[in-house]
Amino acid sequence: MKIKEGFQLREVCGEYVIVAYGMKNIDFSKVINLNESAADMWKAVVGKEFTVENLKNALLANYDVSEEQASADAQRVAAEWKEIGLIS
Repeated sequence: MKIKEGFQLREVCGEYVIVAYGMKNIDFSKVINLNESAADMWKAVVGKEFTVENLKNALLANYDVSEEQASADAQRVAAEWKEIGLIS
């Protein structure tokens, strides 16, 4: 998997949001908001190929969470990102 070109993580007023740039990514009908742990996963993999395992490892490195919970959360986030078109 890889984050598609044209998306950037920004912190706006203490909230993490994904900002789209480029004409093919502009859709003003939705705002993509990430919580802190999802933003940490994004930062860990942006600009490179990654797997759900990489997302899980980002959670384990930054949070006191079980491997099972990190794996479940990483799988859920990857599925959500794919569903809304952030990754390929």
